[in-house]
Amino acid sequence: MNTSSKNKKKSGGFDFQPFVKPALIAGGAIVVLAILVGVAIWLRTLEPVEAFIRKYPGQSEANAVETGLPAWLGWQHFLNAFFMLLIIRTGILVRTTQRPQGHWTRNNKGLIKTKGAPKKISMNLWIHFVFDALWVLNGIVFYILLFSTGQWRRIVPADWDIFPHAVSSALQYASMNWPAEMGWTNYNGLQVLSYFLVVFVAAPLSLLTGLRMSNIWPEDAKINKFYPAPVARAIHFPTMVFFLAFIAVHVTLVFVGSVVAGHGLGGNLQHMYAASDDNQLLGFIMFAVSIVVMVAGWFLARPVFLTPLANMFGKVSR
Repeated sequence: MNTSSKNKKKSGGFDFQPFVKPALIAGGAIVVLAILVGVAIWLRTLEPVEAFIRKYPGQSEANAVETGLPAWLGWQHFLNAFFMLLIIRTGILVRTTQRPQGHWTRNNKGLIKTKGAPKKISMNLWIHFVFDALWVLNGIVFYILLFSTGQWRRIVPADWDIFPHAVSSALQYASMNWPAEMGWTNYNGLQVLSYFLVVFVAAPLSLLTGLRMSNIWPEDAKINKFYPAPVARAIHFPTMVFFLAFIAVHVTLVFVGSVVAGHGLGGNLQHMYAASDDNQLLGFIMFAVSIVVMVAGWFLARPVFLTPLANMFGKVSR
């Protein structure tokens, strides 16, 4: 701590230094966003741009479904969000905690066995692995249902016109004149590409890099020469940042999009949580319950509460 900071603390003054950098970043982001909005609004005054948007309004017919959003997709959405929230939380704790509250050692009696004595890991890392496993299990169920019901068409580009539709959607969002809300049967091009990246690129990357850094990865595997742990580590954290950015934008667009479309706050919530296109109240109630569950999970996902469970699969020690 420098002398000026010490003097401020002694005199009772407030130290603004820690907030300068975040404030500059936030201010810069707002300026960039304002410029993008201004440019998009100006572009939409040009007839060729408006003609392009009329030709590609946002939704590709190749990605349309007739069945709406099934109930299982809503449950999968909640479980994925729940596990992802706790994975991100525990992942941050693994990176930032200097002195873990406890450690866990595997009993080496399960399906996966290691040579020599099992390695000791922090309880934060063990909890992180547990939610990773639950997230992967949920993902496997999701993939099976997605491709066995035809719902894959929602998020897998089925025609090259998805790209101009995505550009059109981006222009409409940026100009504050948003594309038509048709999420019940057809996502717009930008949504399709975003969900495809999350489900089929970012999620597998997160899994493969996480496995490479875990203690269950074989140390003498031949692939290690081409896929060293530092490479996995360099990919894993940025992937988490991508998830955080996606979640922030996704949640914002869910609520703002419902209002812009004239459906009220519960417009999109009824799709995702109530599997309905005309029951906003039920969707909002189920959303509120899910938030309570997530907050409870955030509070309970700690070594002090999960030690008894950890002891069933290994040994917890200080």
